[in-house]
Amino acid sequence: MSSYATPTSRPSLWQRSERHRVGFAFILPVLVLFLLFRIWPAINGFLLSFQDYKLSGDSTFVGLQHFRDLFDDKIFWGALKVTALYAAISVPLTTIAAVSLALLINRAIRGINIYRAIYFLPYVTSLVMISVIWSWVYRADGGLLNSILEGLGLDSVRWLQDKDLVIPSLAVMSAWKGVGYSMMILLAGLKAIPETLTEASRVDGAGSWQTFWRITLPLLKPVLFFVVVIETIGSFQVFDTMYVMTNGGPVRASYSLVYMLYDESFKFQNFGYAASIGVVLFFITFMVMMLQRLMFGKNDS
Repeated sequence: MSSYATPTSRPSLWQRSERHRVGFAFILPVLVLFLLFRIWPAINGFLLSFQDYKLSGDSTFVGLQHFRDLFDDKIFWGALKVTALYAAISVPLTTIAAVSLALLINRAIRGINIYRAIYFLPYVTSLVMISVIWSWVYRADGGLLNSILEGLGLDSVRWLQDKDLVIPSLAVMSAWKGVGYSMMILLAGLKAIPETLTEASRVDGAGSWQTFWRITLPLLKPVLFFVVVIETIGSFQVFDTMYVMTNGGPVRASYSLVYMLYDESFKFQNFGYAASIGVVLFFITFMVMMLQRLMFGKNDS
């Protein structure tokens, strides 16, 4: 008795279009919200940067005047320097810590999920609450760090009052809070790497460092690129931490671009000028991301 397989019929054009319509119907609500609360405000902000807008609703087209004033503004260049320094410290610090923790907890040992939850907990905690707690940690008199230093016989340090230490101090706090998110993303990337590759490297006599450098890191590059981009965007948008912990001081040593944008819009009501700061910040962030893309390699991510 012979048998044969019935060929599977391909879906018709109508069936395929029906599936597309159903799929589009599912994403339509999210798409509408994204366009309404993301794309439209971005377009409106870009248009606002060419206007002198008042709360009364009156606006005057000024062209590129806001951008000319911005590039002549010493406060803007100072805020840009602060933002760049913060990102230069925060992004590598967070990324290195996240990679280290991801490698550390990528093990099948008892209770490892508890450690993963502990490392991730700061990320889901209120930033304002964490900033208040770290303000006490960094206090010049009676703070946790200075109490430890004094207990060791060392002089206390003015972490948030010294203009040379305030940005590194804030970057450390930011890395402590945000490392859990990047760690979980990198952990997912590590789980996707076939164990046969690492086992083969060990059989060939490669050590732990050689295995990481030759196998793990190249395969982790796409995920690592995503983490670096996300951390860079977050660093260039820093505001809450500086607003709560330092109020932009001392002497604007922690006065970021977003802090300046906040002051120009809500304190001085220069909405068009503030919008021009946002536009410049967007292009700076985009250029940095493109540079990172080149650094990670065209075909690696």
